[in-house]
Amino acid sequence: MTRLSRRNVLGAMAAGPALASVAARAAESDLSGLKDMTAGVVPIGADERRRRLDRAQALMRTSGIGAVLIEPGSSLVYFTGIRWGRSERAMLAVLPVEGEPCIVSPYFEEPRMRESLAISAEVRVWQEDEDPLKLVAGFLRDRKLAARPVGIEETVRFFVPDMLAHALPAAKIVTANPVVRGCRMIKTVAELALMQRATDITIAAYRWTYPRVEKGMTGRDIGALMDAATTKLGGSPEFSLVLIGEAAAYPHGTQAVHRVGDGEIVLMDCGCTVQGYQSDISRTFVFGRASKDQRTVWEQVHQGQQTALAAARIGVPAGSVDVAIRKLYESFGYGPGYKLPGCSHRTGHGIGLDGHEPVNLVRGETTKLAPGMCFSNEPGIYIPGKFGVRLEDCFHMTEAGPKWFSTPPPSIDQPFG
Repeated sequence: MTRLSRRNVLGAMAAGPALASVAARAAESDLSGLKDMTAGVVPIGADERRRRLDRAQALMRTSGIGAVLIEPGSSLVYFTGIRWGRSERAMLAVLPVEGEPCIVSPYFEEPRMRESLAISAEVRVWQEDEDPLKLVAGFLRDRKLAARPVGIEETVRFFVPDMLAHALPAAKIVTANPVVRGCRMIKTVAELALMQRATDITIAAYRWTYPRVEKGMTGRDIGALMDAATTKLGGSPEFSLVLIGEAAAYPHGTQAVHRVGDGEIVLMDCGCTVQGYQSDISRTFVFGRASKDQRTVWEQVHQGQQTALAAARIGVPAGSVDVAIRKLYESFGYGPGYKLPGCSHRTGHGIGLDGHEPVNLVRGETTKLAPGMCFSNEPGIYIPGKFGVRLEDCFHMTEAGPKWFSTPPPSIDQPFG
């Protein structure tokens, strides 16, 4: 018997007997024909992390920032390798403008923290009856940085800088976006390789799942198959949203349960991670014969993807890509703008260690596109009460222009190429 991950089996069982039976059939059938695609994957190494810190420190100098404060999450992983959940106990990284970073850890968590710490860093620990931000303040004083602005990573919770202001009253608190975004938005060759592998796994899982979609299945049934295939292929399933029929008219679906039927739209939005780096791919097809209206909308979305890609040029504002889509869709009679029927969401989002990360392809975004930036391209069209179509493929910017991670499908009849 092919082993499903414990996460998938328990998730299927919790969802009910129908889903559990689908997952069981997947585990017992032909998953054995799928092979792990992560052989040879190269994790992010010490040299790359050193370059990240060097880049961050250069951006700190340019921005006049003395140090950057980071909580658990993808930015902590990015700079230190530490994988940690957020709780009321502060686990913090302080990146100084010069020298080694400092990790501020609960005393009893230090051994576990060091298991994933991937850089050379000073470690300062705090006891349960102590204030961890006093340790941060002490580190800044020791490094003679107490009088310089402290950048706060944008996802840090309010209580952290608030406590720092009490521990270091003279501190000037500023945003760390010029530093953290300045590093993370520009992907390296190593990062792009991991994202490419995650994408390849998701496409392979789609191709395995597609011919196994049956009449009467729910979205959760299909998602269980997709997760099982992704796991067998070596990816870590991140999400598997499957919208059927009218549910596809709403970008993230509804609470109602829909089942596959003849002539029904099936919209799948799925992704996985490899070494923490994400894929995000959507496909829309019809179970059985597609209607004229379904074909028309599918082709319009396909044209929308190509329009977005053509608009993504080095040096243009990210928002201009979204503007190009609005103009095209309005020529089809949709909108205007984000109104329905039409595309009610942005054209795309940044992607990397997070499925959604800065910046977005949305009207008004002035950040200019540069080599190494990665985005989803998903200008769906949604017709409330009827159906929706979303095709989503990610791309990264190169000196020569945008390059797909996955190639959009050629037609509604060949949804996976």
